[in-house]
Amino acid sequence: MDNISKIKIIIVDNSKDFCNIINKYLLRQSDMVVTGIANDGVEALKLIQEKKPDLILFDMIMPNLDGCGFLSKLNTMDIDPMPRIIALSSIGLDKIIQNTMALGVEHYFVKPFDLNVFTKTIRQMFKLH
Repeated sequence: MDNISKIKIIIVDNSKDFCNIINKYLLRQSDMVVTGIANDGVEALKLIQEKKPDLILFDMIMPNLDGCGFLSKLNTMDIDPMPRIIALSSIGLDKIIQNTMALGVEHYFVKPFDLNVFTKTIRQMFKLH
């Protein structure tokens, strides 16, 4: 499968270890490619404009711009098409999950999560199974 038909993904998390784990796992998926990794919300917004990903994986807790601030800014950006969004967080509070869903997050995974379920969810989002 070539890059054109792969799901282009950006990972946004301040934990470099977590980014590496997700990146290594996604590298083994023939239908996905990680096109960028950012460690804070501000860096992520620049990367998203530059790379035009299909999907953003992001953590709610980040330096410089937290998850809700990141989503609010992302929603004001002129990006077409707007990337799909999955939140990955150690916070599983209903109120926070509801707020992120209201800001455009399609799925919310509480860490730690099953990587097989995670990639299956991505494929279902993009109808590639």
